[in-house]
Amino acid sequence: MGSEQITLLSSREIEKMRRAGALAAELLDFLTPMVKPGVSTLEINDAAEKWTQEKGAISAPLGYGPKDNPFTGSLCTSVNEVICHGIPNAKQILKDGDIINIDVTPIVDGYHGDTSKTFFVGTPSAKAKKLVEVTEECLRRGIAEVKPGARINDIGAAIQEYAEQQGFSVVRDFVGHGVSHIFHTAPQIPHYYDPRQKKKMKPGMVFTIEPMINEGTWEAVMLDDGWTAITKDGKLSAQFEHTVAVTPDGVDILTLPK
Repeated sequence: MGSEQITLLSSREIEKMRRAGALAAELLDFLTPMVKPGVSTLEINDAAEKWTQEKGAISAPLGYGPKDNPFTGSLCTSVNEVICHGIPNAKQILKDGDIINIDVTPIVDGYHGDTSKTFFVGTPSAKAKKLVEVTEECLRRGIAEVKPGARINDIGAAIQEYAEQQGFSVVRDFVGHGVSHIFHTAPQIPHYYDPRQKKKMKPGMVFTIEPMINEGTWEAVMLDDGWTAITKDGKLSAQFEHTVAVTPDGVDILTLPK
């Protein structure tokens, strides 16, 4: 994907991305009170789908992917050792001490607002609390590297350095991506230092930064459902995500509430 053409968005397109991003942020805020022990991930999913439809938007994840195995959720719910792409289901009931990443992508007027956040269910353990706090700081540090003329791999270098200093590891198998009226496009945004990703950022580039940080090994295993990725050692994983635009003088976070 690194060699694919990167599309630069116009200011008009970036405003459309901002509207979609604001709705995505509002959706996470709407779901926050539901994150508590005793609630199933399917209940969260169904509330999100209803809310999204009422706003006149579309859930991008629903039906996404290959025709023979499309994603069946309106959002991703990744609990504890699930790195990403957890499928909401009625049997998965949240319990005290869990962590859950909720990843939402509403489509508004054809453009994708892609954001995610890791929540505590009840009272987290000390290790879970540290992992989630470090992951959120990794996102901040990645965003801080975004400016015209900087290289794409500056983002991953900053994230990897901080995560590993704190005793955690950075997932390699899943990366950030360009996003616009297309859900996933060039460029790829690794959250670790990749010497190949030396392309310079330009104003109008829009992409996600979504570090997945693991308590133990960075290695992932794919479950038989073809979607759910879990940590190889069964230890915790956390993730935070924003969609950002490169501006003439820095960075603009597009997935903030209005």
